[in-house]
Amino acid sequence: MPLETALTFILASALLAFAPGPDNIFVLTQSATHGWRAGVLVTLGLCTGLIVHTMAVALGVAAIFQVSAVAFTGLKVLGAVYLLYLAWQAFKAGAMSMEEQKSAPLSAKALYLRGVVMNLTNPKVAIFFLAFLPQFTQVGGLPISLQMVILGLLFIATALVVFSSIAILSGLLRRWFARSQHGQAWLNRIASVVFVGLAIKLLSSQRA
Repeated sequence: MPLETALTFILASALLAFAPGPDNIFVLTQSATHGWRAGVLVTLGLCTGLIVHTMAVALGVAAIFQVSAVAFTGLKVLGAVYLLYLAWQAFKAGAMSMEEQKSAPLSAKALYLRGVVMNLTNPKVAIFFLAFLPQFTQVGGLPISLQMVILGLLFIATALVVFSSIAILSGLLRRWFARSQHGQAWLNRIASVVFVGLAIKLLSSQRA
């Protein structure tokens, strides 16, 4: 792959990662409510999901979601239900005292799995990869499937840096709100509303 193609792809990936979307908004809310380390763990989970999407595109599996309305709808409904569950958890947490919230923190495994599930239950990611990655492949070079894997890994590395930066910056927001129990409760309620919004957005998404 020519260096200039790789650099163009990385720049495009960084811009897409910074653009407001379900994944970086998810990282932001998790970091703001649970701290920057939580956001980084969620980011690792999201990137793990991207590995699966990359392999699905390379193997042609992602095309199923592009042509099958049943598969696409089923997966996005599953994702929306999960987001609504997180919304309910965040809303309940808003009524807890700071002491109660500190005594029952989410485990690293739970935060990581949140990222994995959030990413894997969004069929739009697979379709996005199916449309985006081939634009940077080169005819006559490495096998197209291998080029897709390389591009996918570059995208994941870029997303890891961008989302981790968002997590660290958003973690500062939690420090500010943590000084006030009332502020923390409002932050949890805001996170709950964001999760509901993401669920609605996912349910209303189309394959094209």
